[in-house]
Amino acid sequence: MSLFVKKSISGLLAESREDGHSLKRTLGAGALVALGIGAIIGAGLFSITGIAAATQAGPAITISFVVAALGCCFAGLCYAEFASMIPVAGSAYTYSYATMGEFIAWVIGWDLVLEYAVGAATVSISWSRYLVKFLSGFNVHLPEALTAGPWDHGIINLPAVFIVVLVSLLLIKGTQESAVVNSIIVILKVAVVLVFIILGWQYINKTNYDPYIPANTGTFGEFGFSGIIRAAAVVFFAYIGFDAVSTAAQEAKNPRRDMPIGILGSLAICTVLYILFAHVMTGVTSYKSFMGKDSIAPVAVAIEHMGHVDANGILHADYPWLNRAIIVAILGGYSSVILVMLMGQSRVFYSMSKDGLLPGIFSQIHTRFRTPFKSNFLFMLIVSLFAAFIPARVVGEMTSIGTLFAFILVCIGVIVMRAKMPDAPRGFRTPLVPLVPILGIFTCLFMMVFLPLDTWIRLIVWMLIGFDIYLQYGVRHSILSAGQKETIPQANKVVGTCGLLLALLLGGVALMHNHQTEGADPGIFYFSLIFAALHAIYFGARLTKNKNSNTI
Repeated sequence: MSLFVKKSISGLLAESREDGHSLKRTLGAGALVALGIGAIIGAGLFSITGIAAATQAGPAITISFVVAALGCCFAGLCYAEFASMIPVAGSAYTYSYATMGEFIAWVIGWDLVLEYAVGAATVSISWSRYLVKFLSGFNVHLPEALTAGPWDHGIINLPAVFIVVLVSLLLIKGTQESAVVNSIIVILKVAVVLVFIILGWQYINKTNYDPYIPANTGTFGEFGFSGIIRAAAVVFFAYIGFDAVSTAAQEAKNPRRDMPIGILGSLAICTVLYILFAHVMTGVTSYKSFMGKDSIAPVAVAIEHMGHVDANGILHADYPWLNRAIIVAILGGYSSVILVMLMGQSRVFYSMSKDGLLPGIFSQIHTRFRTPFKSNFLFMLIVSLFAAFIPARVVGEMTSIGTLFAFILVCIGVIVMRAKMPDAPRGFRTPLVPLVPILGIFTCLFMMVFLPLDTWIRLIVWMLIGFDIYLQYGVRHSILSAGQKETIPQANKVVGTCGLLLALLLGGVALMHNHQTEGADPGIFYFSLIFAALHAIYFGARLTKNKNSNTI
C-alpha cells in the first residue's frame, strides 16, 4: 500500500539529528510556552472576539470560549503525546505520516498550510485596524483606500502587508532571534491583558449582560444556542498557538520534556485569560458596539467606554493614555502572533518538501541563518496578498475550519498509534485513551458543523486543489512511495475516489448555501458548481484509467 506508506519513528528521529542540514535546537520550555502564548493571545481576544460577540453570541461569547477550550484541551493532550514521541518539524503533518500514511499526511499538511497562512492574514488585517486607530489619536489619518481591502470599502491594506513582510524577514534571520523578540512581546502582552481585566472590571455594567444569551433571530447561527456554538467555532482559531508550538519540535533543546510543557502550559494560561477578558469586554459596553468595521478592533472600542458620562450625556474615557498604551502593546502582540503562525507554516512546508511531496526548493536551509528562507519568502508573498485584499471574516473562519480539521486527524492518529505501537517510548501519554481522543473528535466536528456553509465551500475548494497537486507532483516525487509500481494506479483509485466525492459534496454544499442565502451570493454559487463539475470530470477520468497504468 504505497500510497499509505508510513514513516518510521526511528527514521524521523534520525532525520532530526542530521548535522549541518537540520534546524537549530535553541528553544527551551519557557521559550516554547512563550511561543504558544504569543500565538494564542491576540488572535482571538483582539480581533475575532468582537465579530463573534456582535453577530453570533452576544455576552455569551464567554461560553463560546469555554466550548472552544474543551476541544482544545482534548486535542492538546493528543498533540502533547505526539510532540514528545516524534519531536521533529511538521506538527500534525509529520504525526499523520507516522500513523496513517502518506496520503493522509498530505491532506493534513495541505490543510495546515491553509490554516497558518489565512490565520496570519487575519491577524495582520486586525493589526492594520489598530494601527489606524493609534495614529488617529495623534491626528494622523491614513487614507482608507490604502488601509482596507476592496470588500471593506478600500483598495489595498498596505499596513497589513507591511507587518507580514517585516515579520517574515525576522524569521529568515533566525529562530533564536525571533524567539527573543517574541518573549519580550509576550511579557508586555500578558501585562496589558491583566491591566485591561483589572481596570475594566470596575466599569462592568450588568445591564450589558441582559440578556446574557440573546434570542435567536430566526437565522441559524445568529444568537441563541446555535450562535454560541458558531461563535465557538469562529474563535477556535485563536487557540492554534499550541498547534504552532508543535511545529517547532525540531528546534527544541529537550523536546520529550519541553514540548508537552509548551503545549499544555500555554493553553491553560491563555484559556483563563480569554474567559476573563471576554467577560470584561462585553461588560463595559453592549455587544452591539462591536458592529461594523471596528469589530476587528473590539478592545479599542471597549476602552473608549471605560469612563464617565457628563451632564450633557457625553462619555469621557477615564484612561485616555491607556487606550494608546494598550494599542501599542496590541500592535506588538499581534506581531508575535503573525511570527508564530508564519513560523509554523514554513516548517510544515519545509517538512513536506523534504519528503518530496513539494518541490525541493522549499526545504533548502540558509547556509548562515539555518532557516527555510525560500519557504518564508513564498508565504511572505501569499499571506501579503491575503492580507491586502481578503475580508477579515473570511480568512478568520477559514482558519477555524482548517484548525478543527487538523485537530480531528491528530486525535484519530493517537488512537491509531496506541493500537499499532503501544510500547513505543513516549515522554507524555494522553490519559484515558480512546475516550479523550474521541471527545476531541466529537467536539471539533460539532463546531465545524456550525460554521457558515461558505466556509465549507472554501475548505473543499482548497482541498481539491491539494488533490490536484498531489496527483500531478506528489505521487511522482515522493521519497517513500514514488517508483513503486502500485503507486500510480493506487493514486488514481484512492485520490480519484476521494476527489470525486469531494466534488459532489462541493456541489451539494453550494446548493444548500444558495438556498440558505436565497441567492444573495451568486458568484460563489456559480464558481462552486463549475469548479465541482470540472473536478468531477477530472477525477472520474482518473478512476477509469487502467489499474496497471503507470502514467499520470
